[in-house]
Amino acid sequence: MHPPKLLVSTRNQHKLDEIHAIMSGTAVELLSLASFPSAPEVVEDADTLEGNASKKSDQLFAFTGLDTVADDTGLEVMALNGAPGVYSARFAGENSTDQQNRDLLLTKLHGIQDRQAQFRTIIAFTTGSGTFLFEGSCKGRIALAETGTYGFGYDSIFIPDGFNQSFAEMDASQKNQVSHRSRALKRFSSYLSSIIS
Repeated sequence: MHPPKLLVSTRNQHKLDEIHAIMSGTAVELLSLASFPSAPEVVEDADTLEGNASKKSDQLFAFTGLDTVADDTGLEVMALNGAPGVYSARFAGENSTDQQNRDLLLTKLHGIQDRQAQFRTIIAFTTGSGTFLFEGSCKGRIALAETGTYGFGYDSIFIPDGFNQSFAEMDASQKNQVSHRSRALKRFSSYLSSIIS
């Protein structure tokens, strides 16, 4: 018997590798959008992480007919009233790079003592029965400068609570023990195992 197929709504290989590693014990076959070159580009214009994740999973489920999982992640900085939040990927502008986003965040926090922050991931899972949401978060702080070469996004300036190194200084297995995405995925994996067992 073949494991059920699950579409992961990403073309980001870093993200797909992380999801593969975290869900390695779950009996599903993960497919990415690379398998569906004509799939629509979903515009992430909702004003919440929940809205963006649901929009992606709903539209791609409608397009492919496959059970679909999508996520949206935001970095929430307390001194900036939760910004960049849902705008994390385009903090420095619509087509900004990860580097530009990090540079802007460090500039905005220059001279600010309170550097508390958290990453929050929302996973939306859409099937014929509806859309289900799973959340994971990781509290920490924003570093004074970038460190490390692993990871992507804001990893090189985020230091999770209980550690003195940034996500970008951790190997994948270390990061997957504590990251926001891994916590959300573990909740999702547990749910998925319960409905396919």
